[in-house]
Amino acid sequence: MISFTSKQRKLWLAPVLAISLSLASCGGTQTSGTSEKSVSLTGAGASFPSPLYQTWFSKYNKENPNIQVTYQSVGSGAGVEQFTQQTVDFGASDVAMKDEEIAAIDRGVVLLPMTAGSIVLAYNLPGVEGLKLSREVYVDILLGKIKKWNDPAISKINPDLKLPSSSINVVHRSDGSGTTGVFTKHLSDISPEWKEKVGSGKTVEWKTGIGAKGNEGVTAQILQTDGSIGYIEFGYAKQQSISTASLENSSGNYIAPSSESASQALSAVTLPENLRAFITDPEGADSYPIVSYTWILAYKNYDDAAKLEAFKKVVNWSLTEGQTYAEDLGYIPLPENVVSKVETALNTIQVK
Repeated sequence: MISFTSKQRKLWLAPVLAISLSLASCGGTQTSGTSEKSVSLTGAGASFPSPLYQTWFSKYNKENPNIQVTYQSVGSGAGVEQFTQQTVDFGASDVAMKDEEIAAIDRGVVLLPMTAGSIVLAYNLPGVEGLKLSREVYVDILLGKIKKWNDPAISKINPDLKLPSSSINVVHRSDGSGTTGVFTKHLSDISPEWKEKVGSGKTVEWKTGIGAKGNEGVTAQILQTDGSIGYIEFGYAKQQSISTASLENSSGNYIAPSSESASQALSAVTLPENLRAFITDPEGADSYPIVSYTWILAYKNYDDAAKLEAFKKVVNWSLTEGQTYAEDLGYIPLPENVVSKVETALNTIQVK
């Protein structure tokens, strides 16, 4: 099932923990009459889009070596915190900031959705492919009520699979996480019991399982643990060839994660003018049930013209040419109408 060697896994997982890449603006940055001036930008936040950001920055760097961008994959919770404390030039989060969080930042905030992706239930069961999980079943697994892989509730909807009698080992996030926020919003929306007993948020009190930091950490833990299941962004499962479950959607159909099924889910949602959208349980017969945009968090005002110019050039490239790299990594290219809205929002950012 998993063809990667231990060394290959480490080579893939390590870079997404912290990305420090040299990038340059097209044609060089013009500041104070000096051309080709180097500019440094720092960002921190969501691990959900980290593999895609890594690719964007690497591709951009090959032709534009003059803008230094350091992005740390620390999780959405830490990203929002650092952005609020204004210790970074931009943040990143899988959950759009709330009104009260935005109000706490005197420089103002502009939310820029950069891509979208599915949150999947990835599992490590050698020899078991095509696992289906109903809504009731995956909620009960995560509540700790279903403890064995051959539980009758799982076997009933997977009659053709030979499920082992081994214990189910749940893996969840241990850090403040936008991926957790999106995932638990979905669980709260489909299950009154989950809403009452656990609820939703970037951090929750899990009823079972072990914690790991970041999408990177959960991915690594699933790879290392037979009988495990955990929630990660689809790109991580795709890059590591980890099996993922088909999940029951709002129409009662079992849908495998893919760019097509995620796009079906996004098409059911209109992105509002403030660019904040929460997709807790999308409609549509072919929609994958757990999909989210992920945002770069920018300040409304910057005090450094060179930094702002560099930031806008990198983001504009990511919204256009950069989108062509999304699908191969398991993300969803933004529709043209969404790109247009994000570009309009980007243009509202100014120097103080």
